[in-house]
Amino acid sequence: MRPRALVLLSALCAAPVAADPLFSPRPISDHVYDGGWEHFVGGGVASFDCNGDTLPELYAAGGENPAQLFLNRSAPGGAIAFEPAEGGLAMTGVIGAYPLDIDSDGLMDLAVLRVGENRLMRGVGGCHFVPFQGMGFDGGDRWTTAFSATWEAGQVLPTLAFGNYVNRDDPEGPFEACDANHLYRPDGPAYAPAEVLEPGFCALSMLFTDWGRRGRADLRVSNDRHYYVRDGEEQMWAMDPRPRLYGAGDGWNRHMLWGMGIASRDLDGDGLPEVYLTSMADQRLQMLEPGASGPSYRDAPFESGATAHRPYTGGDGRPSTGWHAVFGDVDNDGWDDLFVAKGNVEQMPGSAMDDPNNLLMGRSDGRFYEAGLEAGVASLHRARGAALVDMNADGLLDLAVLNRRAPLELYQNVTEGGGNWLSVSVHQDGVNPDAVGAFVELRAGDRVWTQEITVGGGHAGGSAGPLHFGLGAMEQAELRVIWPDGMAGDWQPVELNQAIAVTR
Repeated sequence: MRPRALVLLSALCAAPVAADPLFSPRPISDHVYDGGWEHFVGGGVASFDCNGDTLPELYAAGGENPAQLFLNRSAPGGAIAFEPAEGGLAMTGVIGAYPLDIDSDGLMDLAVLRVGENRLMRGVGGCHFVPFQGMGFDGGDRWTTAFSATWEAGQVLPTLAFGNYVNRDDPEGPFEACDANHLYRPDGPAYAPAEVLEPGFCALSMLFTDWGRRGRADLRVSNDRHYYVRDGEEQMWAMDPRPRLYGAGDGWNRHMLWGMGIASRDLDGDGLPEVYLTSMADQRLQMLEPGASGPSYRDAPFESGATAHRPYTGGDGRPSTGWHAVFGDVDNDGWDDLFVAKGNVEQMPGSAMDDPNNLLMGRSDGRFYEAGLEAGVASLHRARGAALVDMNADGLLDLAVLNRRAPLELYQNVTEGGGNWLSVSVHQDGVNPDAVGAFVELRAGDRVWTQEITVGGGHAGGSAGPLHFGLGAMEQAELRVIWPDGMAGDWQPVELNQAIAVTR
């Protein structure tokens, strides 16, 4: 979001596409995320295809209620619809889940975060799951609230990071009693004992990202100041053979916030992802300092319209509480938009109780404007996790929102008059078949859209599946993939308004 780059891109862009975003509620279930103080946070949604029909299923955390798998029964291009299923996933204590193909067998697996033992669930086909056996993974007995994964060079299994919240066994807690985080690196075909990442400052979101396009993903951690109170901060771990925290000597700038979720997307066309951090009160959009040699992030100016610090409807003027955040072009105008799930932790008197979700629409000048009320997604429930994905293969991103102590909500994107689009699936043979760590670039005119394939971020849930690009009025485009090992594919012309698969 550097203004000079955005002015240039705006000038080069084809004629803008004007479409007012609109979502229509759809029935799904009375499923509720609920429970005591250990479930004030969490409540994630995972989206992924587990039966091979290319349409994403949903897995919703339940807290003290059983988690619920929903099979996608949508007609392509028609009304979105889901039905509950069991699939071996109806466990309690679930904070959230992230999909990834752990054993590289072509079937999606799940890392399930819990209050108690975390579980790696192996997909066996037909949307059925069983626990992994013989991998040396110890799920522990923590209060786990964050997760991310990546494939490090030469490994047959992904590296897994689990972020733990308050140490429930600390008699001096909960304040200043943040638990340590755990990193599981493979040792051949199994996992070595967990490496402890400390200090831990009550992680609520993690993301492995190649932030500087240097060929290695490092681990960003967003932490909750409510419990670390002092001396803590946001963190980024350099994934050296022995992980270390970036510090001031590396260019890392100290940031302290009530960190809840992470979203990442290249917004200004320079090929480097910007970062969005949800919090209590102001949310923060951050970008690398121009010319920075290290992870030197600065906040976007208030004028960007991204802070979303107070409710815009509902009559409650107290500060907002942000949770899940996700970028996506909901009107396909070529500029990424941003959905933020909002809701009071429980009964925090200094924060808004009537706290609508945000739908921040991106503009060509790099700023955002609020459209949640007009678009029909300004629910006043206590939202937590969400999924913004195309659920019926019509080229529009739909929305599921999981709420605390209120039913799951489902919204179909019915925006009319949007721009062109492309859905891109990426595959490589062997280890890491979904090419986690790759960058996909789409070039049209004098613009390049870039998306990184990651596992993690958001709040307690993530999506695995095609990358969605909105292209506005562009009519021709070329695509290439920079694969996880750094090898760049050739630019290839692609037809728009369709789903395509790129195989290495």
